[in-house]
Amino acid sequence: MVFIGTYTGSGSKGIYVLRFAPDTGELRDTGLTAEIVNPSFLALHPAGTVLYAVTETGSTGERPSGAVSAFAIHPESGALSFLNQQLSLGKGPCHLSVNAAGTTVFVANYGSGTVSMLPLTPDGRLRSAPGAVQHEGSGPNQERQEGPHAHSITPDPATGLLYACDLGLDRIVRYRADAKGLHPVDPPLSTPPGSGPRHLDFHPDGKALYVVNELDSTVSVFVREDSSAPFQRVQTLSTLPAGAATDNTTGADIHVAPSGRFVYASNRGHDSIAVFGIDAGDYTLTALGYDAVQGRTPRNFALDPDGKWLLAANQDSNEITVFRLDPDTGRLHFTGRRIGIPRPVCIRFLPYPGMPAPGASRWCE
Repeated sequence: MVFIGTYTGSGSKGIYVLRFAPDTGELRDTGLTAEIVNPSFLALHPAGTVLYAVTETGSTGERPSGAVSAFAIHPESGALSFLNQQLSLGKGPCHLSVNAAGTTVFVANYGSGTVSMLPLTPDGRLRSAPGAVQHEGSGPNQERQEGPHAHSITPDPATGLLYACDLGLDRIVRYRADAKGLHPVDPPLSTPPGSGPRHLDFHPDGKALYVVNELDSTVSVFVREDSSAPFQRVQTLSTLPAGAATDNTTGADIHVAPSGRFVYASNRGHDSIAVFGIDAGDYTLTALGYDAVQGRTPRNFALDPDGKWLLAANQDSNEITVFRLDPDTGRLHFTGRRIGIPRPVCIRFLPYPGMPAPGASRWCE
């Protein structure tokens, strides 16, 4: 099963569920599974029993905060049963992740520039957040970086530290989590001025970190010798082909192939997936090509855990498109399959029998 988060209105009512055949890449729509406002980002409990969804709004009732909801997953039908909801302690929550132990949900609030954590009960219900951390500062892009905008928060599978991309600050702030909340760990990582870091993913061996920058459509590469060493930025390169117009294009999502050989990044406006090869020696990237998503505005995409398929959520053409991945070149081959979903913006695979065990980041990008 594959869960789809959406922006509601314009035909969408919440979270949808699809059936996916990993042998053929076939998708089948099984319909709306939960009505909820703006579930624009989803995350799964590592056990595959609970789905978490943001409500990307500026208020919940009279409280100036968005929210996070927990749903129990029916293992056969994919039906979602509401468990509970908690405030995200910030406006416009746009990303959430779950730690590998399944004890905590972490949330990035874009509108207020805050990050928070929600402890979990043994059955996966959300406890209230012990507090939120407010980011401070701004960036050189006066229109988009007038203040902090936390855009994602992702656990490092090797260390358990949290890496929070802040688009407004050109920083990736690191956190340690304990029962009292999130605690900054210095120094933060920096991306080029005006780049606007959005999402990230870790190499499977933990020695490299790849960040997609929204504002200038680039990818930044960070490398470390081992998990005890700090990451150092070693490369930043464009996600667009030479000569492509950049005025109406922004970077969106990024994933590392399970093989550790390729990095994929989506371009909204150019409506493509950039494919990069990873150098086995130093983890730097080489552009291999740019494949059209056969739709408009690929805000999010997901790789099948076997690394054979890519599903693109095309927000403005209201559809999911399916691609087979070439295991030798990494390039995308459109299968001709597409399925209509209103305003899709997040894709999550439910674990299926025999699938590889994912790292923490595989659940959280």
